[in-house]
Amino acid sequence: MMEQQPAIQNMPSNQKELVYNQILEYSNEATVIHSNHKVLYINQSGAHFLNGTKETIIGFNVLDLFKSTQRNHIRERARKVTIDKQIGDVLETEIFKLDGSVIEVELYCHPVVYGDAPAIQSIIKDITSRKEVERKLRDVFDEIGLPIVPVFDGIAVLPLIGMIDEERIAHILENIPAKVHQKKLQHLIIDVSGIYTINESVAHFLFKMKTVIELLGVSIIYTGFRPELVMEAARTGLDISNLKTGASVQQALRRLNST
Repeated sequence: MMEQQPAIQNMPSNQKELVYNQILEYSNEATVIHSNHKVLYINQSGAHFLNGTKETIIGFNVLDLFKSTQRNHIRERARKVTIDKQIGDVLETEIFKLDGSVIEVELYCHPVVYGDAPAIQSIIKDITSRKEVERKLRDVFDEIGLPIVPVFDGIAVLPLIGMIDEERIAHILENIPAKVHQKKLQHLIIDVSGIYTINESVAHFLFKMKTVIELLGVSIIYTGFRPELVMEAARTGLDISNLKTGASVQQALRRLNST
């Protein structure tokens, strides 16, 4: 009968470390073990990932991989993993490679014992390609969801359609002014006929949008106010008579073309 090999947990600590290192060394994942922010071990995949050698990275301060604005957060994260024995939440961030280039990564961190010392094992995954795809998709969705449609030189229409909630209000205020500036508009027609409902938040948003756009030197005309939208605005105490309005986009265009 074949003699069974001793379980890893029953091995002496030096043998455990040897087996552990062998497992990590053959892993395709970039893996770093560090304690007190100093690198104790890095596998070959990790050294290749950081564009360095194992010899130059051992002893390296892991905080130097992060931007200065991130370092306090990383220190606190390391403290929780080492002292409180908490497994770190997956963190998406940017790090420097040893050649100074910046890469977007996911970090997975958990406490380990390396030798006889408490340490942190960090697995680093490159998410640069994934984040680039996400950004491109977000740009496409922004363009579809918030289309500024040029109709004449310096004049464009922005149709607002569907539910306007707090999240979408923040998104519009963050993105539309830059688009307006980029297109070098003099006039923007915002059509609200497609908005499902108007509440106090939406009414305040319409006034804030007017203020922001006009600060860019662009005049703004609202079109498509339905009677129920007007009544709801009045109920909230906002006087939409202070807004420049038109019954329809066509009417607003005729007015602009006649001036």
